[in-house]
Amino acid sequence: METITEKNAATFTHLSSLTQYFFPFGNYIFPILIWTSKKDKSEFVDHNGKQVLNFQLSLLLYSLVLIAIAIPIFIITIFSNIPFNAIIHDDNFVINNFNFDNNMGLLTIGIIAVLIFGLLKVSEFFLIIYAAIKTSNGERFKYPITIPFIK
Repeated sequence: METITEKNAATFTHLSSLTQYFFPFGNYIFPILIWTSKKDKSEFVDHNGKQVLNFQLSLLLYSLVLIAIAIPIFIITIFSNIPFNAIIHDDNFVINNFNFDNNMGLLTIGIIAVLIFGLLKVSEFFLIIYAAIKTSNGERFKYPITIPFIK
């Protein structure tokens, strides 16, 4: 049976990953600070700290893969469709014959990658809240789609 202090520390470990919306890399820094200060005193906090960090690292990896897919696709699509007869006409930049017909497959993959990235970020927010609620009730929570980097 976990004490209230252990439950609170584990809950704050989960919630501290929401600091990413206020501080760059707050979703790594603050959970690490809470986890390292309490991991030797409580196995419950140690388990939850590892879960939070593994989840955040997994999301970082997934995001990097999705960005590595989407950005080159959009760059290739844009630059392959810019004709060389783009002109400046009366202080307006006019591009003639701009069409995406040749690259619709690539563009679709890029858009899907961006949508999956957006879904990951929305689900991350709700999973963090859900994990904090479960942890505050004394339950062990394991995030889905998480790679166990820290064991």
